[in-house]
Amino acid sequence: MLCLAVMAGNAATAHVASREQWHPLAAAYLDVVFASRIDPVDWRGIERRYAETDPVYRHAGTAPAFASLARLSDFAGRDPAAAIRRAIAGRDAEGLRVAAARANAVALRARLEKVRGLLDRPRAALAQLGIARGIYRGFEAGLLASDRNEHRRLGLAWLSLTTLLSRAGERDEAERLIGMLDAGIRARFERGPPPLPPRDGLPPGGALREQEPLPRLVLNFEQRGVDEKRLFLVAYGDMLFDSPEIMGPRARALGFACSSCHNRGDVNRALFVPGLSHRAGGIDVDNGFFDPRGNDGRFDPLDVPSLRGIRFTAPYGRNGRIASLREFARNVIVGELGGPEPTPLMLDALVAYMNEFDFLPAPLLARDGSLNGRTSEAARRGQAIFNRPFAAMSGRSCASCHIPDGNFVDGRRHDIGSVAPSSPHARDGALDTPTLLGSLYTAPYFHDGSLPTLAAVVDWFDGRYRLGLDAGEKADLTAYLEAVGAGEEPYEAFDGKNTRFRLGFDEASTFLSTLETLIPARDRRHALLLLKTVGRDLRADAAGMANTAALARVSELAGRIDAVSDAIAAEDWLAAERLWAQYKRTEARHAAEIY
Repeated sequence: MLCLAVMAGNAATAHVASREQWHPLAAAYLDVVFASRIDPVDWRGIERRYAETDPVYRHAGTAPAFASLARLSDFAGRDPAAAIRRAIAGRDAEGLRVAAARANAVALRARLEKVRGLLDRPRAALAQLGIARGIYRGFEAGLLASDRNEHRRLGLAWLSLTTLLSRAGERDEAERLIGMLDAGIRARFERGPPPLPPRDGLPPGGALREQEPLPRLVLNFEQRGVDEKRLFLVAYGDMLFDSPEIMGPRARALGFACSSCHNRGDVNRALFVPGLSHRAGGIDVDNGFFDPRGNDGRFDPLDVPSLRGIRFTAPYGRNGRIASLREFARNVIVGELGGPEPTPLMLDALVAYMNEFDFLPAPLLARDGSLNGRTSEAARRGQAIFNRPFAAMSGRSCASCHIPDGNFVDGRRHDIGSVAPSSPHARDGALDTPTLLGSLYTAPYFHDGSLPTLAAVVDWFDGRYRLGLDAGEKADLTAYLEAVGAGEEPYEAFDGKNTRFRLGFDEASTFLSTLETLIPARDRRHALLLLKTVGRDLRADAAGMANTAALARVSELAGRIDAVSDAIAAEDWLAAERLWAQYKRTEARHAAEIY
């Protein structure tokens, strides 16, 4: 049980994560505090967070936060939401944080008053106390960071009151504890600038690694029957792709890695960071959050593109601004996520790994990109439309840019009118032509994720270019796009011992195999980065094990990884070789039961 507690304690950065339940007001407060400290601030998103029950915020609740706060007017003598609305309208980030804290404090104290009124009915009082405690949870991180003694004092008061009500204890003591909590909340969160949580933690509305179902990773060397452990650069690049350790401090604190956006080489459709995303699957990385040096002054989240077949889809970036995959990888690490300059080995490894990403096998396409005999009549009619020249498109067809025998790309950039120009005569709306392969699984579409379906894409082009397609033709063209975008087994299948944790454990084993090269090379820097990444992930992922009886085995392996790391840090290479050999024997002995 101790091992289980230790593993669960590290689950904040886990690859296998469960959704915690938060009180909607506590979650809204933390989401908005986080978003209001980003430059530039997404004011529309903050307003939406309070005014709507947008499902993109996972803890929005059944009623908008503004509506919940408005119900407190009688208790507070005013609408607690009014100050929040004024701060949003005035684009006042500091005022917003103060108003949001005060509103939640009022909501919390209103619940404490309900507890006071139910002291003769301890069970009902406990239920109301649980709600109050849930609202208080939004304040804890800020209070702990600013005043540990006060955090401890109020924490003991919550615990004592819960214990007292559970035992139907003395009323006077319960009244005293309620008064202590009420006064503490007033003093800290209503009478001045509130103590804010640290900046470097993902708020409750955020999601980095919760995608279901999990995309299937298709790697070229696996299709050719080659063991990744034989490919040092690929295996090390695989580890780097999954490692926050190469990123800047903010990204690292969040557990943000390449795989956070490009899950399994594809798209993380669950990705959402309040203040950086306007919908799931998109993020703004060129702002002041990750690195002030890369701030472009705009809130313009981009839909995350798939990296499947990336060696065939240059140039890179949504606007095709980067010709080289190596330069693109370096720009993400340094220019977007504020990381230190990667070593040549790191860039070599990342490029080697990403160049192994293959498209999903396309069961409905011939080798030249045309439809095969397994497709529907509608899709074949749609293919003819796709290849038809349109006068409104300067005599070009859809296939002029999405070239079927070129993996449905042309390697060029085009301004199709989907980007608003920066000025009336600006020519800055050109975007890279995206592949259509695998697109059935990467909705929503366009650079900003504004179109939810392939049918919506067809409607947009028909309207934008006045193609004159009737309903049947649009349906046929959509059927064609769906056939082109289809792939075999797009998602990982798990059952029995083939669990998500086992998938991660096997990956960790592959990552560690690079020590066979790094230790003899006495490469301290790259070995320590590897071991820190694997040790963290192994502990975090263990919270999702199916075979909990083997948790102690995972704890033992994590300890052996730490021992190898300590030896390498001390540059005791003989000890490192010996400890690495011990690790391999231990892993081989217990591997069958770890799933």
